Amino acid sequence: MAAFEYIALDHQGKQHKGTLEADSGRQVRQMLRDKQWTPLSVNTLTERKQQGEEGRGVFFRRGISAIELATVTRQLATLIQAAMPIEEALNGVAAQQEKRRIKNILLAVRSRVLEGYTLAKSLEAFPEVFPQMYRATVAAGEHAGYLDRVLNRLADYTEARMRSGQKIQQALVYPVILIVASMGIVSFLLGFVVPDVVKVFLDSGQELPLITELLINTSEGFQAWWPLIFGGIAVVILVVRHLLKRESIRLSWHRTLLKLPFVGRFVRTANAARFASTLSILTRSGVSLVEALMIAAQVVDNDAIKNAVQDVARRVSEGTSLNRALTEAGYFPPLMLHMIASGEATGELDQMLERTAQNQQMELEGRITVMIGLFEPLMLVLMGGVVMMIVLAILLPILNMNQLLN
Repeated sequence: MAAFEYIALDHQGKQHKGTLEADSGRQVRQMLRDKQWTPLSVNTLTERKQQGEEGRGVFFRRGISAIELATVTRQLATLIQAAMPIEEALNGVAAQQEKRRIKNILLAVRSRVLEGYTLAKSLEAFPEVFPQMYRATVAAGEHAGYLDRVLNRLADYTEARMRSGQKIQQALVYPVILIVASMGIVSFLLGFVVPDVVKVFLDSGQELPLITELLINTSEGFQAWWPLIFGGIAVVILVVRHLLKRESIRLSWHRTLLKLPFVGRFVRTANAARFASTLSILTRSGVSLVEALMIAAQVVDNDAIKNAVQDVARRVSEGTSLNRALTEAGYFPPLMLHMIASGEATGELDQMLERTAQNQQMELEGRITVMIGLFEPLMLVLMGGVVMMIVLAILLPILNMNQLLN
């Protein structure tokens, strides 16, 4: 039995879209005709995924959000923990979904399970929804016989990653608004306010202070060249994004970021936290250490660190200890390395990796707090300095004019 997506017209000519499970497309068409509907198209969900852009529909063009994935995973774990067969659990979770796209994905996975595939193998049909780390963890849970616990861990991990990402986004909202507002205010002053004010000074013919002349030249230049200025900024951004798509250039840029005084420490901490969290859940779920390292390397954003982790996986497969390989990579904090060394020595590497992940996450959140705490007053001081210079450039000629009149 497979899942089919259909489009049909009822007796009033209204179009309906939905999903039905049947042995064949012919049976689906017959089911629609029994409802006095006219079938327009009937396709298996897996076929639609494998077809081109015009044939696969909107359901598989992108993945699902982290909260949706966590919710689905938690529901599936609950039903499997209640001793429900996987195919029935998938059907039950699909029935809970309000979004048809998620429901169709789950029914397509269920169809593959009914065909005899394992759950992990069935998830491989939708890599944009279920990443490699997710599938490998599920496979390990199926092999070890405790899929429900593994799914609960995956739900916890997904929710933790989501909360971490939300904290970073929320922390960046205020600085971004402040930068945009500052640029908007300065642009408005230079483009509209300053020209009208300084025109009075120019008509008076008096000698202007140096700061006022600089402000006038800046204002005139901005008015004449503002399209080129903003266009140039846009071109630079596009060129940089295009260049960073090249692997060699992106690697060089990522290595440069790691060498910067403050940014480099933040990048290392963020990637170490992500790496430790992923490695922790994989090893606790029964994935081999080498395979876990290769998968964890894929979640690292910085290419230099990613290459180092892949080299660590190779060295561990050759017999080197994890602590020594990570130490020689040179990108991971000493506390993390000491905890891993302790875990290897005591045979409790899984627990130590979990503690390391928690420690790195706390350190990352602390660094975000410090960074935002320093950035906000710095931007306020910078903005205040620019506005003060504009005000001085306008007030000084007025004061000079009053002195001449007196």
